[in-house]
Amino acid sequence: MEKIFILKKNKMKIKHKNIICYIAARKGSKRVPEKNIRMIGGKPLIAHTIKNALDSKLFDHVVVSTEDKDIALIAKKFGAVVPFLRPKKLASDTVRVRDVLVHDIKKLSSLGYNFDMIVVRDCTAPFIRNKDIEGSINLLKKSKCNTVVAVYKQHFNPYFNIVEIKSDGFLKLSKKRQSVKIRQEAPLVYQLNGLLVFYVDKFLKYATGPSIIPKTLPYEIPIETGLMIDTEFEFKIAEMIFQEKLNTKKD
Repeated sequence: MEKIFILKKNKMKIKHKNIICYIAARKGSKRVPEKNIRMIGGKPLIAHTIKNALDSKLFDHVVVSTEDKDIALIAKKFGAVVPFLRPKKLASDTVRVRDVLVHDIKKLSSLGYNFDMIVVRDCTAPFIRNKDIEGSINLLKKSKCNTVVAVYKQHFNPYFNIVEIKSDGFLKLSKKRQSVKIRQEAPLVYQLNGLLVFYVDKFLKYATGPSIIPKTLPYEIPIETGLMIDTEFEFKIAEMIFQEKLNTKKD
């Protein structure tokens, strides 16, 4: 039988209604083993995102989706809600996040959660600021778009710096230059980040469609807050950032 973990809703005044903060955290991670619960900055990595979300007072619930009991217990310890354990078939590295979201939205609805907007936080992007989360929510509400994603300007450009390996083993630029002759004329490109905000009905409408949902707007964040931990090298960078923040508080 599926074990259910439920915490009571935080009794605090929230700034927005019917919004869930959703944090997906599966156990498997090949490049950084168990990175979601690895200790960093004095607590498990996932705990930083949970704490920031709770401190923001923006959400009715902060929900963690995982298939792992240990992650679930840690998430509960730091104040998140874990209403169910995700099916194992939705926890492999070949499963699309979009498919997991569709399953979890339907499951949460069946359990009586009332929400029309979701803010997806990736716990491997722990430095995203709460004011940028609220800014993304406000942009979604004020504009005629379906989704808002956090981005930062990328100084590498597919017209000049980003290359791919062709079938013959040689390199080619990822983007044909066409009329772009100099770097200064190249379109700006952005790095997607660990923050996604969308209306649930719009997301479900386009869930089987293109990877970028129609009418998606960018919300630009500072590059220094956009670090995503996907390698041991990035984990070390994050450790230094946390240590710097700790030293600043001591000073």
